[in-house]
Amino acid sequence: MKQSIFTVKSNQHLTDTVLKMVLAGDTSAITASGQFVNIKLDGFFLRRPISVCDYNEKTLTILYKVVGKGTQYLSTLAAGKQLDILTGLGNGYDTSKSGMHPLLIGGGVGVPPMYRLAKNLLEEGKKPEVILGFNTKAEAFYIDEFRALGVPVHVATADGSLGTKGFVTDVVKTLKDYTYFYTCGPEPMLKALSDVTETSGQLSFEERMGCGFGACMGCSCETKYGNKRICKDGPVLEKEEIKW
Repeated sequence: MKQSIFTVKSNQHLTDTVLKMVLAGDTSAITASGQFVNIKLDGFFLRRPISVCDYNEKTLTILYKVVGKGTQYLSTLAAGKQLDILTGLGNGYDTSKSGMHPLLIGGGVGVPPMYRLAKNLLEEGKKPEVILGFNTKAEAFYIDEFRALGVPVHVATADGSLGTKGFVTDVVKTLKDYTYFYTCGPEPMLKALSDVTETSGQLSFEERMGCGFGACMGCSCETKYGNKRICKDGPVLEKEEIKW
């Protein structure tokens, strides 16, 4: 974990409620896809945990959805604003278990970490396939960015306005040759994927957090191996250890 000052380079809407923010700063503490950052906002007591979409040596990219006062405030920030950010939080995904044809499944605001994961797997010579799930076409984002990586992309929307009508699980049931799966999204989606997937996998949990680095124990969850802190021992857990 590292505390650094980042400067907002851009903050733009992708949909009515989802924005992409690019920040300049020290990203050296980020070591794996699936990790998150914790952002201090003026006038708010708790930091806001946001998953990492992408990063390089000088910039950090996050995608976030406006769901409350904190993210609403974040959406108003213009280029040049400085933010106090904790980076390198969480365990991230372990790509050594992926096999050659892993399946990456993102639902809603669980989509962003799949992007960097796809890039990492491609760099390792793997051939990932991606499933993105949204409620409607109007809420869909980053589909073109994934396709630009050269990976197969499937889209599911609950109302059928784009791609397969239904949920990401409906697409998973049609795919048989994947070697492993990685996912991030709402808990009901994670549970459903655990039930329908035919391989082992890693699931990233979205959880309300206090400190974000394991001190407060506010985001503990029960696993087959005892209580684990989503912020410190997670947010990524393996399919076999989860107690639903």
